[in-house]
Amino acid sequence: MIRGGGTIATMPAQNRLAGETSPYLLQHAHNPVDWYPWGPEALERARAEDKPIFLSIGYAACHWCHVMERESFEDPVTAAELARDFVAIKVDREERPDLDQVYMAAVQAMTGQGGWPMSVFLTPVGRPFYGGTYFPAVPRGEIPAFRQVLAAVAHAWREQRSSVEASGDRIVTALSEGLRTDAAASSGGQAAGLPAGAAVEAVATLQASFDGRFAGWGRAPKFPQPMTIEFLLRHLSAVGIGNDPVALAMTRETLDRMAAGGLRDQLGGGFHRYSTDAEWLAPHFEQMLYDNAQLGRAYLHAWQLLGDERDRAVAWGTLDAIVRDFTTSDRGLAASRDADTNGVEGATFTWTPSEVAAALPPGSPDLALVQAAWDITEGGNWHEAHGRTILRRVRTDAELAETWGLPVDEVAARLERARAALLAGRDRRPQPNRDDKVLAGWNGLAIAALSEAAIALGAGGDAERAERYRSAATGAARTCVAGLLDAEGRLWRSWKDGRATGSGVLEDYACLAEGLLSLYEATFDERWFHVARSLADAILERFADSAGGFFDTASDHEVLITRPKDLQDNAVPSGNAMAVTVLLRLAAWTGDARYRDAAEGGLRLVVEVAPKHPTFFGQWLVALDLALADIDEIAIAGDPDLAETLDLLAVVRSGFRPHQVVALSANPSSSSIELLADRTRVDGHSAAYVCFEFACLLPVTDPAALRAQLHRSEPTAAG
Repeated sequence: MIRGGGTIATMPAQNRLAGETSPYLLQHAHNPVDWYPWGPEALERARAEDKPIFLSIGYAACHWCHVMERESFEDPVTAAELARDFVAIKVDREERPDLDQVYMAAVQAMTGQGGWPMSVFLTPVGRPFYGGTYFPAVPRGEIPAFRQVLAAVAHAWREQRSSVEASGDRIVTALSEGLRTDAAASSGGQAAGLPAGAAVEAVATLQASFDGRFAGWGRAPKFPQPMTIEFLLRHLSAVGIGNDPVALAMTRETLDRMAAGGLRDQLGGGFHRYSTDAEWLAPHFEQMLYDNAQLGRAYLHAWQLLGDERDRAVAWGTLDAIVRDFTTSDRGLAASRDADTNGVEGATFTWTPSEVAAALPPGSPDLALVQAAWDITEGGNWHEAHGRTILRRVRTDAELAETWGLPVDEVAARLERARAALLAGRDRRPQPNRDDKVLAGWNGLAIAALSEAAIALGAGGDAERAERYRSAATGAARTCVAGLLDAEGRLWRSWKDGRATGSGVLEDYACLAEGLLSLYEATFDERWFHVARSLADAILERFADSAGGFFDTASDHEVLITRPKDLQDNAVPSGNAMAVTVLLRLAAWTGDARYRDAAEGGLRLVVEVAPKHPTFFGQWLVALDLALADIDEIAIAGDPDLAETLDLLAVVRSGFRPHQVVALSANPSSSSIELLADRTRVDGHSAAYVCFEFACLLPVTDPAALRAQLHRSEPTAAG
């Protein structure tokens, strides 16, 4: 019996979520809640029975989503009350970012904040009228219990129906007007130009919010800002490393602090989601593909520009973690790894001194060195679990070498052996669950990072690692294109267990196109270029907004209460910002003015606001930097297996070159890439052609001559 009267409905051993592919939805498939996935069946039932909808949105690696499941969704009494008064719908935000975006905006409008799990109540036609995030099983301070919320909402629906519906109407109207207002405010109400001084203003803004003690921007919880770092690297590349010491210091200190802290998995090489404190010590332990893709790429670019071997080591460790920990059985890249192991957050990743000693070889002379390097003490350093340590580097190899009286190289070798031993010991522990969804946009970010790393390694002579990354990028690209791109050129969002689900959103088209363009430059397989171009053409045809920029959903997407258009970067780049980046790159390869015009139309929406809020518009600032640059358009005619071709290629692949595109073919006359048109070998030798600002230089066959042509665009450092 239900407490207070009524009968508990008998629920099936598994609900409708059992037929889904999302690991998050499948986690709830055996809840007593009569869950529906989002779709016509649930919406039609709500209308037919005239019941409000309870919409719960979360994701597999979300700690508090698991807590709310244990407390409420596994409770048969709560399940019965949901079944009696509501149609319950469960959504994986990673599969349906469109729904998440629309209803998160509604929750934020109602409450002033948002997060996951998201709990929102809708009218039968999908209009939100009440919402929040996590609701506990029993009241906590001012937060009511979930069953109290259910009872209050059900009562309001029965007794105050007209007020509830009016509230939903007002929220939808406010959201729709907000989209128009935000776009107008961002563009300054006019077609603003592209200001060359935006970078200087953005750097000054970043300096004002920089954490001078622990680095990074903002207070706890502190998130990595890879797009902000990418902007700073491009700014430094443009002005010269020595010409902006403030930007250089912010970049260097943030890279070092993140890499040394508990935010980074000191053994496995990847990064956790964010730091719960200001000093980068205690992370939220979930690991997301998009974080590791973007951070791996940022550290790669930092190494290419600044030449610090620390950045190279972090880049390789991060990308190795992607290949090792995220590759699925069909060679796609999984979405995430959970924060929890067997219900305990961080259980896989934290240590006691005795566990460290047991993982090292018996009687290891390196125990004290390991403890000093990674902050391992009897009391531990994690306030959430006394005696447990989150590994972080508190002393450098040089500092340890001085204390121990050892050569620096020997310290590094000993710690590397210890790291491998600790990682092997950790691998024998229970591991966090992995969400094996292959998401188009997130895979695109990883494909770009892996491809650019393969390019850099190819220039640096590490052929084995280069091939590992190139193979991983190619495998992910093949999985995405084969599984998610249909015959009409429409992209699905998610691939798992042989099924594609969820219509692709702007983020998916743009980020996958970005990855495929980078993969083309890593392989010169024109298939990837053409797929990327087709995705960009689809963006122009099906996502464009006549006011400038792009909607986040296609013109033939499921009709939602509003058509979202989010300009801000979040944990992943704004779909608009990445679309502009891709279009600018394609304009350089093809000379097609449609791409450049559409990109500039998007940039005009944010040129006033982006420098004032750079941590929310980092990818936009990267795109603006590209729009203002003289892009080197480099075509190479030559067999890619010949040494003379590889010598030319090594020049264009050396260092950090964010303002160039490269095309190569052994037989340019058969290529459909415009940049290769009419390119030929010179006197039988491989030749490079460099163009910029609608003009081309004479072709060269000598690497030194090519280096001289490209050097004209490189700034000179001060000093």
